[in-house]
Amino acid sequence: MVKRLSIFVYGVLSYAVFFATYLYAIGFVGNLWVPKSMDSVREVPFLTALLTDLGLLGLFAIQHSVMARPAFKRWWTSIVPEAAERSTYVLFSSVALILLFAYWQPLGGTVWAVSSLSGQAVLYAAFAFGWLLVLVSTFLINHFDLFGLRQVWLQLLGKPYQPLKFGTPVLYRYVRHPLYVGWFFAFWATPTMTVTHLVFAIATTAYILIAIQLEERDLVEAHPEYETYRREVPMLVPFTKRRQQAAQRPVSAAQPR
Repeated sequence: MVKRLSIFVYGVLSYAVFFATYLYAIGFVGNLWVPKSMDSVREVPFLTALLTDLGLLGLFAIQHSVMARPAFKRWWTSIVPEAAERSTYVLFSSVALILLFAYWQPLGGTVWAVSSLSGQAVLYAAFAFGWLLVLVSTFLINHFDLFGLRQVWLQLLGKPYQPLKFGTPVLYRYVRHPLYVGWFFAFWATPTMTVTHLVFAIATTAYILIAIQLEERDLVEAHPEYETYRREVPMLVPFTKRRQQAAQRPVSAAQPR
């Protein structure tokens, strides 16, 4: 019982670190409230700052992708309890982000700046929408399983873990990755696009597009029905599949031209 309770406490604490990191990330990206944000004053030469930032982004990308792969999970669970595997992944991801926040080096420079109040309001609204969409998307697919709480709770009760069944709730009927759509809004919607922010947005966008390919490969292996879902539902932009399918249909001679 002590071991089960320890794993449960570990899972709860890992989740608490994640949630605090998520809230800090909003301030970091949006230059709001936090002591050091993405666009703080530059302190080191441009090239040094750029290489530092790319290294921090690369560290997060490697950690986030490698630890999510099934082969790594099989090896990793020979070291950590299986019930704590997801919590450990969440904790390590949070630590990688905390390192990014702590050692991030602003680059300076401005790419664009929206001066009108209405334009700023629209972009801040899109920014807030993105972060909210990320959070809502996690709840649609079981927020507590995604962040390891369901796993540690079931082991505390002495119940076996049952993987979630494949489903397409609400937003997932229109795009396969609404959570990533939220990240795009969160990272690109800003009234002042600095060089720093642009580098961050481009790097994270590239990572997400690569990560989707790896994630979907694993999903097809775990859920064979995902292949049909992938053919029928667009990846990121709603309704584009239907337009593509309509465009690919042969035109009948009886149809108006």
